[in-house]
Amino acid sequence: MENIRNWWNDLHYSAAQRKSLLIVAGLVLATSTFFILRTSAPSEAITPPPLTVDVAAVDITIDVQGAVLHPGVYKLPIGSRVVDAIKAAGGVSKVGDPSDLNQARIIADGEQIYVYAKSGMATSSTQRAKVKPKSSSFVLVNRASVKEFEALDGIGPVLASRIVAYRKANGPFASIEDLEKVPGIGASTLAKFKSKLRV
Repeated sequence: MENIRNWWNDLHYSAAQRKSLLIVAGLVLATSTFFILRTSAPSEAITPPPLTVDVAAVDITIDVQGAVLHPGVYKLPIGSRVVDAIKAAGGVSKVGDPSDLNQARIIADGEQIYVYAKSGMATSSTQRAKVKPKSSSFVLVNRASVKEFEALDGIGPVLASRIVAYRKANGPFASIEDLEKVPGIGASTLAKFKSKLRV
């Protein structure tokens, strides 16, 4: 302290200059202390609130009928396939024949899945599944094979194959007129054999 006092007395400054020097030194010291204390204080991490996303489950309603154990209306998750609908209805009954269904196809809301019974076999009264007759003058569009379609006037092997392929890819025909959605079948072509078809 004695050395500092001697140094201060030896300065060739006026009283006003010495006063200004003290003020500047004080400001520098105060500013340095502020920044040192600020940087040494622990920073508090701000944690954002967790983001909550509500995902609503979307279901579809489908109707499963025919040769299944428990025909009825069921709710299934969106993206379900024909095989899931059949399982929901208890599976295919002993007389059922799902060979004409594309069981891997994704089903749409409000769709009906119909499992036909095997030819010549009847189901219980509660199921009342449609049975394809062994000999009939009508062709069931949702059951007929390629050969059976070929027997109709105006349909050859290529067109018959298209009908069956379209049915497997898109599901059963809701009406006879739905056959016009098959490439190659227009209103005039359908009119040739429409009277011989049944859904």
